[in-house]
Amino acid sequence: MATLGLSPQEKEAVEAFRRDVVEPSMTSLVVIDFWAEWCGPCKALTPVLEKVTADYAAKGVTLAKIDVDKNQFIAAQFQVRSIPTVYAMFQGQLVADLTTARTETQLRTMLDQILRQLPVQSEEAQAEAELEPLIAMGEQVLHEGDGERALSIFEQIAELAPEHPQIAAGRARALLGLGRTDEAEAVLAALPEDGARGPEIEQARAALALAREATPVEDLSALEAKAATGDMEARYELAGGQMANDREAAATTLLAMIAEDREWNEGAARARLLKLFEAVGLEDPWVSAQRRKLSAILFG
Repeated sequence: MATLGLSPQEKEAVEAFRRDVVEPSMTSLVVIDFWAEWCGPCKALTPVLEKVTADYAAKGVTLAKIDVDKNQFIAAQFQVRSIPTVYAMFQGQLVADLTTARTETQLRTMLDQILRQLPVQSEEAQAEAELEPLIAMGEQVLHEGDGERALSIFEQIAELAPEHPQIAAGRARALLGLGRTDEAEAVLAALPEDGARGPEIEQARAALALAREATPVEDLSALEAKAATGDMEARYELAGGQMANDREAAATTLLAMIAEDREWNEGAARARLLKLFEAVGLEDPWVSAQRRKLSAILFG
């Protein structure tokens, strides 16, 4: 806003707006609430705005309240014709009209959509950036098969962010790799409802379901001999035993079963193979290779 030709009061209002709204918006998302003391709907909306913006403070959201009676020049610049009027500003530009959001759910939904699209600086984003290389280290160690060390890494990181879904998922999968199924289930069950979602949690849940289904067998030779006769039930049981410590062998067994009779036991072999894929991770290169083999069988 230019200040040339403005009265001293208007210049003061502009400077205050720059200081309290525009400058903070350079890094934060500023919710601007145009209101007045005599406005009943404003008084009803104020607690909602204050509560939600306080909850979103760690995400980089702040609230600026503009009394239109005391700041008529500012209100006029934004063409405020009725109140309450609520805007969102980022880097000095209006990015959304939030006036229609009158409930917590509506406001949270709109803020979530905005925050996904803008590079708003926040405590959460900074904390996530610090955790990212630590989580990657744990995943790498887990991928290399060192369950004990991976679990130690994830448990140390969990002290920094106990409810972080990726960390909880990593802990659970490390515990599963060590055969500590009940402990893995407890880790996932302890997550709050809003943290118990996401692909990494679904992967951990799939791994848990697979661990419950798998049958650890110290000596698979007897099962292998029976499976070699073509007994589908024995081959299915063999795959369950192989899943406990040899996913490659389990996938080979299940793929061979699907190639021979994809409809056996209502497609049980294919269902088990898909569970294995989900547990390993659908983006994993190994899974991609196995999926190509499955597609060749089904559509070749």
